[in-house]
Amino acid sequence: MMLKDSKIYVAGHRGMVGSAIVRELKRQGYTNIITRTHQELDLINQQAVNDFFAAERPEYVFLAAAKVGGIIANSTALADFMYDNMMLEMNVIHAAWKNGCKKLEFLGSSCIYPRMAPQPMPESCLLTSELEKTNEAYALAKISGLKYCEYLNRQYGTDYISVMPTNLYGPNDNYHPEHSHVLPALIRRFHEAKESGVESVTCWGDGSPFREFLYVDDLANLCVFLMNNYSGSETVNAGTGKELTIKELTELVAETVGYEGEIKWDTSRPNGTPRKLLDVSKATKLGWTYQTELADGIRLAYEDFLSNPLRAER
Repeated sequence: MMLKDSKIYVAGHRGMVGSAIVRELKRQGYTNIITRTHQELDLINQQAVNDFFAAERPEYVFLAAAKVGGIIANSTALADFMYDNMMLEMNVIHAAWKNGCKKLEFLGSSCIYPRMAPQPMPESCLLTSELEKTNEAYALAKISGLKYCEYLNRQYGTDYISVMPTNLYGPNDNYHPEHSHVLPALIRRFHEAKESGVESVTCWGDGSPFREFLYVDDLANLCVFLMNNYSGSETVNAGTGKELTIKELTELVAETVGYEGEIKWDTSRPNGTPRKLLDVSKATKLGWTYQTELADGIRLAYEDFLSNPLRAER
């Protein structure tokens, strides 16, 4: 259990997840939070990470740093995604262990589960069949981080846990039209379409895949909850347990943004995984459920987009 003055390091505090964790920790009264920007500490540089941990010796670590992106980025920069993510997570987890960190929480992604996993996906389906090819490199890196935590627990008796979130959205998201995930990309595209008065917007695929979305502040609340209430090598799914089609999502975003033109579908573009819904019964049994409904969350995300113009240029 973290004390209010425990030394807590949040890796990736400028990203969507890391910034939400810092907000949640502060909201709950934690006062000794340490962070470093990428310029101050390159997590891919092993010596720099080792020096940082030796000097600061954080008691608790939230590992929310990662190199992320949508379908295009994941399928064209395969080697970069694998190397950067593998290096930074191994460096941080190893240095935490070497320097006596009491507990570490590793943030993964639901893309670690097999492409044709049973739906909804339980934590136990990990590594039971092949991955979705469009983000295999990122998934393999995340699986490696999860497994390294598990192996440290087994070999050295550490208390390192992992969380696997579904699709996330909310404040500090990346709204780049091609390098972002589906929901923020839609927010930007419909906003720009509304502003420029275009008659139609073309979206990727046919709109048939099912997706689940979790507001990032809800995830942060779960992350702090698990750090204080969960120990175990099996990961914990983070989601709502509710799904909708990309077509339904697209219509909801268009409505929220106020775009009234036509929505078209480019079926030559990839759909990605046909269905992705997490089995969240484990988190529920631990005593946690999400708070923010999708329509409310999209409204908040759109407000964030409008108030953070620089976010749209990443």
